[in-house]
Amino acid sequence: MSARSLTRRAATLVAVATSAALVLTGCGDDPDDAASSSGDAATESTPTVEVDEALAARVPAEIGEDGAITVGSDTSYAPSEFIDEDGETIVGFDVDLFSAVAQKLGFEAEFESASFDSIIAGVGSGRYEVGVSSFTINPDRLAEATMISYFSAGTQWAVQEGNPEDVDADNACGLSVAVQRGTVQAEDITARSAECETSGEEAIDIQQFEGQDEATAALVSGRVDASLADSPVMAYAVQQTNGQLELLGDIYDSAPYGWVVPQAQTEFAQVLADALTALIEDGTYAEILEKWGVEAGAIDTPEVNPTA
Repeated sequence: MSARSLTRRAATLVAVATSAALVLTGCGDDPDDAASSSGDAATESTPTVEVDEALAARVPAEIGEDGAITVGSDTSYAPSEFIDEDGETIVGFDVDLFSAVAQKLGFEAEFESASFDSIIAGVGSGRYEVGVSSFTINPDRLAEATMISYFSAGTQWAVQEGNPEDVDADNACGLSVAVQRGTVQAEDITARSAECETSGEEAIDIQQFEGQDEATAALVSGRVDASLADSPVMAYAVQQTNGQLELLGDIYDSAPYGWVVPQAQTEFAQVLADALTALIEDGTYAEILEKWGVEAGAIDTPEVNPTA
């Protein structure tokens, strides 16, 4: 299991999500020298997608009756889904990708910011028609919802440039480490700290934050020695902090991300998978991932409820 855990990041409302701009534009000594919250990717155009009438005809009648698919998303997880510099617009590779899938089916995707822990329940209750929020597919989530794989991510560590504290991810005893609360990374570092204590070494000083943006800011400012997060998120943070951070070690525990639909809507899930397959085949999928610099997480074949 990798990426976001069973409960992943706790509540992050739009006001918190906008703090990503502070992390990525204000974390250096001179904000004018730092990268913007979204970088160049958010301003680049996305591919034009033509409707596939055959696929559109397979969408269940109750979906998108108003011409739009309502999407719940925890928008503080750049570059997956986050609030742009204007404090309102939701951007990210998840946003571009699912929007393209919706367009392939003849709909508009309307993203709404939500706390991560509420999204699957919100999909189940009908508040959202789809959940798109870097959900790692795992048995617990599959017990609550139907999921469609679309990307693969693992866990990645980062440190300040040059690794001044000589951090070793396999032996971080006694160091301070920042993670986002409720993530698999929080579980990972907690287990590592317990191992330190069992072996008679000093526990890891685990600093947990409500948003990954805050964890990244803590690392940039030197309040902690290291941080770990989903691999595309940490790679993007390194890119956006203009060399103040560097990646540490290899990506591990890779697993697929999945879109979430109600458990009974397997037919709709298959249509989404088929629409994504069409985008993979025509190159749109690769173009979107390359736009955001996350092409390493590309998959070849979307699946409905894949098993490990």
